[in-house]
Amino acid sequence: MAVDDYLFRSNLSALDPAVAHLIDLEKERQARKLIMIPSESSSPGAVRDALGSVLMNIYAEGYPNPEMRWLNEAEILDYEHHLAYYRRYGDQRYYRGVEYADVIESLARRRCAEAFATDAISADQIYVNVQPLSGAPANLAVQQALLEPGDTIMGLALVHGGHLTHGSDVNISGQLYNAVSYTVDERTELLDYDEIEALAMQHRPKLIIAGYTSFPRQPNWAKFRQIADRAGAYLLADIAHVAGMVVAGAYPTPLGFA
Repeated sequence: MAVDDYLFRSNLSALDPAVAHLIDLEKERQARKLIMIPSESSSPGAVRDALGSVLMNIYAEGYPNPEMRWLNEAEILDYEHHLAYYRRYGDQRYYRGVEYADVIESLARRRCAEAFATDAISADQIYVNVQPLSGAPANLAVQQALLEPGDTIMGLALVHGGHLTHGSDVNISGQLYNAVSYTVDERTELLDYDEIEALAMQHRPKLIIAGYTSFPRQPNWAKFRQIADRAGAYLLADIAHVAGMVVAGAYPTPLGFA
């Protein structure tokens, strides 16, 4: 029996025409509308093929072997070598049956590191996690790694273009941590870095967040680094919405600052 003939022997249109029709309508909506939400860019068909593959059937909780982080693409794709190691020693995942998922995730991490690498910072110096499904859980992962409940964080106010995870009281970041918000100058419509520094020195946050959801100006990463150093804070660069432009060199990279 073919793998694609397991359990359901018909396509979606035959099994659930209502859902299939709704998907077709959504496809048409995306084709007809101008969508100005950065996190809703159109994914290529090849990406959708990968996301809808048999990889969705496995439970790859945990991470591949740490040593795979420092391999180049050719070494990662030497899967026969990795299979031999896996069969002898296993890995850090919670379940077996992830030998190919290990290679694919390691490949994704390496390609991401190489995409963001600069002349000053090599791919080997960039630690990549490709498991968060969006910017929100990625931000929360950083916060929970660096902070204790009740610690002070500082980010751009939501109504000025910040993100929910930058300390909004309707988000866990604003409920778990003491959030202080900086704002956009209403006269210049720019960030006032002197005011941000004064606020940081007053509240001494443990984490300062730069990078935004709906404020179009580029952050001055060097200035934020100076402010964070003066306040004794970590600096988190949230570039979820501009990551592609950073890779393309059209937006300043936060690497080396945050």
